[in-house]
Amino acid sequence: MKKLLCFVLALIMALAMASFSTAENALAGTYDITVWVGESIVDLTKKQIDDFNASNTMGIKFNYTVEPVSEADSATQMILDVEAGADIFCFAQDQFARLVQAGAVAKLGVAASEFVRTNNANGVVMAAASGEDIYAYPLTADNGYFMYYDKTVVPDEDVDSLEAIIADCEAAGKYFAFEMNSSAWYAASFFFATGCVSEWETDNDGNFVSVYDTFDSPQGLIAVKGMKKLVDSPNHVNSSDGAQFNSNAAVVVTGTWNYTLIEGILGDNMGVADLPSFEVDGINYHLGSFNGCKLLGVKPQRDAKRAAALNQLAQYLTGYACQMERFETVAWGPSNLEAQASEEVQANPGLAALLAQSPYSIPQGQIHGSWWDIAKIIADDVKAATDDNGLQLALDNYLDRISALFTLSDEVKNGWTVIGTYNSTDGFFYTDYQNETRSNWGEDVPMTLFADGLWKTAPYAMEKGVEFKVRKGLSWDESYGNAEGGNFVVDEAGTYIVVFDPVTCEISLQAAE
Repeated sequence: MKKLLCFVLALIMALAMASFSTAENALAGTYDITVWVGESIVDLTKKQIDDFNASNTMGIKFNYTVEPVSEADSATQMILDVEAGADIFCFAQDQFARLVQAGAVAKLGVAASEFVRTNNANGVVMAAASGEDIYAYPLTADNGYFMYYDKTVVPDEDVDSLEAIIADCEAAGKYFAFEMNSSAWYAASFFFATGCVSEWETDNDGNFVSVYDTFDSPQGLIAVKGMKKLVDSPNHVNSSDGAQFNSNAAVVVTGTWNYTLIEGILGDNMGVADLPSFEVDGINYHLGSFNGCKLLGVKPQRDAKRAAALNQLAQYLTGYACQMERFETVAWGPSNLEAQASEEVQANPGLAALLAQSPYSIPQGQIHGSWWDIAKIIADDVKAATDDNGLQLALDNYLDRISALFTLSDEVKNGWTVIGTYNSTDGFFYTDYQNETRSNWGEDVPMTLFADGLWKTAPYAMEKGVEFKVRKGLSWDESYGNAEGGNFVVDEAGTYIVVFDPVTCEISLQAAE
């Protein structure tokens, strides 16, 4: 029923956009709305809505409530209760597919879709699309990564060579921080360098229907040979935290969000550059990267006039002027093409490095939620390999696992599992009642559906501080933790059954008898 309602609402909105495009003053009126944005831009967003109220010539006025909801949490809250969710909300692009599937974000009309395509970088346009349809307005294009380095350790002439940088770090007894062993987002850099792709196709409802993946190929073998040079170094640290510069690091691969922190640590010794190249068999391959964004969605509306007015506001908030204002106020990198080309944006060292990396970056389109768990273990397999056969086996295992995603049974697709970590040096999640250890965010613990409609695990001994989430279909497309969207944390050691209510999406612990 929810999907049918959302479909009807989306159809109404699409018709509304067509109807009102030729009679803009028909939108005149006062509208009470709720807007969700990240805490850092709450006050700025209020100002920008005030500016829209004062400047639009359509007679539109919004009485607004702007609430601080993070880009990571907004999708979960929208999906839990679309009706109670915000009218306009900011979200991270990796939440896009689940919002479309839940009918929590409205498809844009023809004119609005053209606005998005014309004014924004192609990569972020792709991030807002499912099939041929556009569902959101790009807000930023700064969710990518590049290299920060200590100029007293890495000279300028070495910044283009992975091998030279590794040698510099080893000679100085400094660390090279690059999150290879726990993040597919970073590990994919080596594959993108050699031209490998992992392109996932969704239908117009946001469901994944196929994948074109070339990681297991001759080019992929070159990629893991380059990766092995880094992960085999005793000075490699698996991290993307800028604070590593306080812990003897000379290089950290991370993004703009760490710029202020790193500048405060290194001062004038901070260097910023695009990623380096690695060499295999006499050929250099420039490391690639993902690039991502924040998006602005409009909730499906029953009232066609209200829907059209909300889309006018969404276009204003994601236009050139507002994106430049966010850049000047909180240093968010714009997706708007005109803003990207401005002198002010080009002069920002972090964004300049991100733009220098952009020719080697891959837009983070819609990716199956299970891929992140599958791809992140490649670096561990690469480090364990002792020869080319071992490297090839790592690629073969990867291909087998992504291929299996399209043969999952309905029971698995619709089932719930637990995955998590353990706050001790042994790296295990917890130990079950049969003394079987579960790995650190690497293996799902099964849950069983009971007659009362609740999903439950077997009893497990858990230490205080154990963290986990419950997820559906072995995928991160739909997952739940605590009420704020973070991990569920065990407050007191004991033997517990994890209980999940799929109606309220609440997790609880039941003491085992």
